[in-house]
Amino acid sequence: MRRRQFLSLVTAGTGSVFLASCAYKLSLNGASIPPDLKTIDIQFFENNAPLVVSTLSQTFTEALKNRIRTQTNISIVRGEANATMSGAITGYSIAPVSIQATNNNAPPIAGASRLTITVSVKYVYEADKKLSFEESFTKYKEFTGESTAQEQGLIQDIVKQLTDDIFNRAFANWN
Repeated sequence: MRRRQFLSLVTAGTGSVFLASCAYKLSLNGASIPPDLKTIDIQFFENNAPLVVSTLSQTFTEALKNRIRTQTNISIVRGEANATMSGAITGYSIAPVSIQATNNNAPPIAGASRLTITVSVKYVYEADKKLSFEESFTKYKEFTGESTAQEQGLIQDIVKQLTDDIFNRAFANWN
């Protein structure tokens, strides 16, 4: 009899620990999604920046969809949905952030440069207008050397930062 009580106690305790750890893991992304938000239409983000990288619109739009797809139970649909996310890439620039001196009367060169991407986002959630927003998100990454060889990797890093910020603004309600 004692052995059965001991096993029941151990099983209950282990189950409680397991459930508590699962609940913690499920909330790690910080998302607080309204229960009636089941579908979202993520529209294509056109690249309207003065300097255009041909693959950036597709890369950004797919990364945003993937972030929502992997971190929520919200279905991404085309057309009628509970919420809509739209916008455009409005800025893409590479600028020097530090100057390196040269010799023999040559002009100075960039010691480090910064790639900056800005995205304008409009999120509309009809059921609760307080959760809707329209704002710009900007992220950058500094690098040294020639940008062409590093550009795609830099873009991937910045897009990840941007999608994290947009996801948090839309679904974590940290602001």
